Amino acid sequence: MGHSITDEAGRRSEYSLKSRGVIENPNSDGRNVEWPPRKSLPAEIAQTAKEIFFPDDPLRPCKGQPRSKQLLLFLRYLFPIFEWSRGYNLTKFKGDAIAGLTIASLCIPQDIAYAKLANLEPQYALYASFVAPLVYAFMGSSRDIAIGPVAVVSILLGNLLQDEVDPIESKAEYLRLAFTATFFAGVFQAALGFFRLGFIIDFLSHAAIIGFMGGAAITIGLQQLKGFLGIRNFTKDTDIVSVMRSVWRPVHHGAKKNKKLFWVSAIAPLISVIVSTFFVYITRADKKGVAIVNHIKKGLNPSSASQIYFSGPHLKQGLRIGAIAGMEGVAIGRTFAAMKDYQLDGNKEMLAMGTMNVIGSLTSCYVATGSFSRSAVNYMAGCWTPVSNIVMSMVVMLTLLVITPLFKYTPNAVLAAIIISAVLYLIDIEAAYTIWKVDKFDFVACMGAFLGVIFISIEIGLLIAVCISFTKILLHVTRLKTAKLGKLPGTTIYRNVEQYAETIKIPGVLIVRVDAAIYFTNANYARERILRWLRDEQERAKENKETEIKFLIVVLSPVSDIDTSGIHALEELLVSLKKHDIQLLLSNPGVEVIHKLQSSEFIEHIGRDRIFLTVEDAVKACAPEASGLRRPQRPPVVTSAQGRPLALAAANSHWCLGSPATGHGRAWPGHWRP
Repeated sequence: MGHSITDEAGRRSEYSLKSRGVIENPNSDGRNVEWPPRKSLPAEIAQTAKEIFFPDDPLRPCKGQPRSKQLLLFLRYLFPIFEWSRGYNLTKFKGDAIAGLTIASLCIPQDIAYAKLANLEPQYALYASFVAPLVYAFMGSSRDIAIGPVAVVSILLGNLLQDEVDPIESKAEYLRLAFTATFFAGVFQAALGFFRLGFIIDFLSHAAIIGFMGGAAITIGLQQLKGFLGIRNFTKDTDIVSVMRSVWRPVHHGAKKNKKLFWVSAIAPLISVIVSTFFVYITRADKKGVAIVNHIKKGLNPSSASQIYFSGPHLKQGLRIGAIAGMEGVAIGRTFAAMKDYQLDGNKEMLAMGTMNVIGSLTSCYVATGSFSRSAVNYMAGCWTPVSNIVMSMVVMLTLLVITPLFKYTPNAVLAAIIISAVLYLIDIEAAYTIWKVDKFDFVACMGAFLGVIFISIEIGLLIAVCISFTKILLHVTRLKTAKLGKLPGTTIYRNVEQYAETIKIPGVLIVRVDAAIYFTNANYARERILRWLRDEQERAKENKETEIKFLIVVLSPVSDIDTSGIHALEELLVSLKKHDIQLLLSNPGVEVIHKLQSSEFIEHIGRDRIFLTVEDAVKACAPEASGLRRPQRPPVVTSAQGRPLALAAANSHWCLGSPATGHGRAWPGHWRP
């Protein structure tokens, strides 16, 4: 027979709720569950917006500070140079200077080569390596990333723009489109960072990025064979697989480097350019058919603001280029941040890169981002801060002012070799093999992007990568995971029966755990999957002549949220179970879930006595002999989300919820009545 709680105990529990926000669990010894009051609508909106746009809480240091201090902290957040410069010293400058000089020796020949990929004259790449690193040094948060033109973005820009304008017949118009695409790429990147939408870049999976970069690297390398080998009539009508095999067989051995000798590979491009230029000049090999760079314009960046189309059909090129450039830059920055154990703010990085590309587009630069090869050299050379980018920028400035005429006789074959050697390290076979071992669907995304880039085009490869990434997202969202649980012997722990073979089945009870939020996209699937678990278990019990299933326990602890479609699916599940005389119990719903279940009155439909803190508590309620645990002799007090105390009564050695205000409560059929 049930025993209602005393008024004194109810008052104590109500006071406890108001003072500590704790709701005592009616089914367990000494365990409590929090069931806080529902937040107001403005508070919920503010909390949701904060979790979406400000998960890192960047303004936390400003709380409780005077206005002047808040302004200073905000400037430090917006311009990280004010933060790291406070502890800057001569030792750090020495490391940054060495790193800056080292990456400058690499970037100058690379820039001249990458400009050819973008169908631009070499000075425009040098302009980008002068302006962009200066802007990034003030606004970027990565200590190791080296900024400048990169191979993948350069060839993407060239491919997109040459579909619009011929770069040879309409040089001036092509140049205007390059500046316009750079401007819109910067605006797109800056907007993502400013509006805290940098997480959109994460929709392109790591596996897809690896495949895309590898495919782009091979495409770039094969294109450079024309200049490297002096092929004049280049055709696509060939066996690309055989060409790749013949090129890769001797080349991949050269990709194995000794980390201690990183400086050799860093200065090798510059030495190659100097030596080859000297020999071409003294032998006048250009007169005998050796293709050379020819004239590189001397001087600093001229203004290009008047050449940009601020409206028109070129926005889409800027968006695509900005997305790829931002994705590559943030990925590289995060890689080296993990190596040195510091955090990288993706939104701040997008804002910095967007700003530098907007400014660059106004000063005759094309798109710049983080370069993997230069960043690796920068890291190995011992950089401390973005000052290494400033040093590199100053070296490029001196090159533009003084040295550019000396590059006139640089042979195109050497530039092609520099590009091939740079893109080799974008092909990460080891990472692809790891992806294959870990996740086959990720490997499909990786290979889809890889093959799309190689056999169709870079744009189509990127589209394939995005489509496969979104397909994976949709599959995860629409096909949530569920698991059947069993009890580990001698414990009160319930785990997946497929993972733990020694788990014990509770007679007459099926325990199913839902492992994701329940939304309109997966609500029907969740209901159907649970019913399938039930049908399979009933058939198994019938075949083995075991106790038929009378109780279904749905574990909701992994369910972070639920919407109206999810609640409707639970209601349909409840109706289906009632038709077969099966009781539905819920275990450990979270705060958001329990609030929505109560607001929808689903709790009233299922019964308050059928919601439990733990699986063990639910099992005790429907199969007491299976738990083997002692139950509390005196029921505690539980309150509703509105703070009203609910009376508890014992019903055949388990507890049921009721209301002391009305004296009525719910109980299992055939047991306790008020």
